[in-house]
Amino acid sequence: MQTLPAYNGIVLALGGNTVRLRPSLRAASQLAAPPELFRHVVDFHLGTIREIILTAATDRQEATAFLAQIDSTPLQIVSNTIVTPLAAFVAGFTPADSSTGKKPTSGAPMAWPDVVQTLYRRATGWLGWTPETAWNATPTEITEAFAGWIEHHEALNPRSDDDSQAPRKRKPKTYSADQLRQIEEQGFDPAFDRSGLSALNAKYGKRK
Repeated sequence: MQTLPAYNGIVLALGGNTVRLRPSLRAASQLAAPPELFRHVVDFHLGTIREIILTAATDRQEATAFLAQIDSTPLQIVSNTIVTPLAAFVAGFTPADSSTGKKPTSGAPMAWPDVVQTLYRRATGWLGWTPETAWNATPTEITEAFAGWIEHHEALNPRSDDDSQAPRKRKPKTYSADQLRQIEEQGFDPAFDRSGLSALNAKYGKRK
């Protein structure tokens, strides 16, 4: 058995036949949720195994030939050969954690169709991929590309530690010793808006 990158799939081999399986978003949308698939594979549920191979195979003819090989091979040999790699393959449908270092958001677990829908929307709506590219990509490829998009966006729009919704407080004005001496000699603060105060007094009058 040839092992491809974890998110890219596997190549199963049995009796001289091989078939490449890829956990694409399209395959994910057509199969049950990964936990259910995993249980059925470990239990050697042949119906589920056949469905996974037919759905996730990158070549239909290879899949057909491989399934024919399964039918002509003792089941114990088939089980010993494909169950472990196929169970590992099913894990590829679950999006891997991105390397952005951000904490996962809390909340109720999403139903599998909602996970697929969210990944498709991110691929086509945020990343701008074509529908065909999105369906052929794996969940991990989409989440990693989306994480890269977020990092790129944040790099172009950095936020300082002082950024907040609250208005900034004006720092109180401080005076040097020379400025204090000048105020004392002149009897007023040059920075004080005396004309503004005079205008207010003229408009509203001094209160008694």
